[in-house]
Amino acid sequence: MSTGVSNKKSLIRSVTTVSGATAFSRVLGLVREQVMAYYFGASLATDAFVTAFRIPNLLRDMFAEGALSSAFVPVFKEKLVQDRKEEAFSLANITISAVLVIVGLLVLLGIIAAPIIIYLTANGFTADPLKFAMTVSLTRIMFVYLLLVSLSAVVMGMLNSFGRFAIPALAPAMFNVGMIISVWGLHSVLDVPVYALAIGVLIGGVGQLVVQLPALFKLGFRFRFNFDFLNEGFKRIVRLFGPMVVGLSASRINIVISTLLASFLIEGTISYLNYSYRLMHFPLGVFAVALGTVSLPKASELAAKGDMKEMANSFNQAISLNLVLILPSAAFLAIFARDIVSLIYQYGSFSDTDSSRTALALLHYSYGLIGFAAVRVTAPFYYAMGDSTQPTRFSLITVGANLLLYYPAIMMLDFAGLAAATSIAGLINFGLLLYFLPGKGIPVSRNHILLIALRIAVAAAIAFLMAAMIPVPSFLPDSGISGGISRLIISALSGALLFFLLCYIFRVKELSFLYKGFLKRVR
Repeated sequence: MSTGVSNKKSLIRSVTTVSGATAFSRVLGLVREQVMAYYFGASLATDAFVTAFRIPNLLRDMFAEGALSSAFVPVFKEKLVQDRKEEAFSLANITISAVLVIVGLLVLLGIIAAPIIIYLTANGFTADPLKFAMTVSLTRIMFVYLLLVSLSAVVMGMLNSFGRFAIPALAPAMFNVGMIISVWGLHSVLDVPVYALAIGVLIGGVGQLVVQLPALFKLGFRFRFNFDFLNEGFKRIVRLFGPMVVGLSASRINIVISTLLASFLIEGTISYLNYSYRLMHFPLGVFAVALGTVSLPKASELAAKGDMKEMANSFNQAISLNLVLILPSAAFLAIFARDIVSLIYQYGSFSDTDSSRTALALLHYSYGLIGFAAVRVTAPFYYAMGDSTQPTRFSLITVGANLLLYYPAIMMLDFAGLAAATSIAGLINFGLLLYFLPGKGIPVSRNHILLIALRIAVAAAIAFLMAAMIPVPSFLPDSGISGGISRLIISALSGALLFFLLCYIFRVKELSFLYKGFLKRVR
């Protein structure tokens, strides 16, 4: 068996592991959103919570699951490849010590400056003193989550570098469990019920970190404070980390501005965008994040060995699998947006109007899913090559494009224009990363990848448009919850079968290899 085929099967096995664990977590995430929608709907309280959580959550992307993890893994993995495990663990101790000090101070600053942060990021809330005060208070509570998730990201990077993917992928499930239990148990106890969500964030953050520690201890790691910040490995992490933070900061400016603009639009706008984004994030998390998680350690290992040909093979495998999973997901979300939103959210305080508006936002997030997912897979190959500067430049260009798109998009689509502008910017970001990737010495064929994408996109669009025309059989209910479930299951299965058939006709061989890899995994 050739090395390429062996690596592809290894990639599929790893991705299957991460995807399965992540899917479980995402299902719990949807349950969490359902619980939130049931108790709070799309209201002042949910707008306040989403806005308050957005700042620590954005910083999490920069200091934790984004820049920190992407900068730490290549350096840590290189030491493991070179059989320098003790040095790798020492580097981890330095990194964790730095996180405790730097992120701890950032959390303290965020708690003190919460009123200024909300004034700048959600100025529209100042018209309602109660809403503004509630948002500030929630922000202060949830800023501690940033430290918890930053520590969790370092632990996750260590486990992934050792080829342990399942536990880190399951860790976010603990976050969702914490929030669900908190809302269920505290909603009727607290004078202001929305604080149950904030308390749940902290409980979930602790769970997300603690659940990974036993697996790390089994590998022999023991934490000891180490402030040797002049360590060469740590300095390399910092050199990678700096440009990544700038790039991620630039892209997160769009989200901050989006929140600011939404705070001036109709009440519930922030909640509509949040609920729809969570639905879009389900396939993003299950497939693209899984591929990106697996690709970074693998690409880092190949970069350490200087094997550019195999890096190209690894990228082609990852991006092809990404496209064959994400494009049909995007088509399904776009065509069945209203059915999906109604089935998942329209209970309790969540009205029919809320469903319509959330579905419109989901429609415009669906095509952005393609770009967001492809970036998750492509960017790690730049990081593995020690280049965090070029993705940063592309992020800055993307930010500019997004800002230019906001005004015309809002004029045409109202609040949904915020989702549309963000989605188009995501596609631009991927286009730039793909176009310049061969310049890193990785011999990939852009035309080949675009041809695969076109075949898969046509197959997905035709398949799910045809699936939407299939009526629910007369022996199945056509209304209520059971009717909604029946329609979605029939549509999803019909669309998937048609998609597989069309991919076979269009000679999309990545699908057949994925099928074979899955069969081997489950046997």
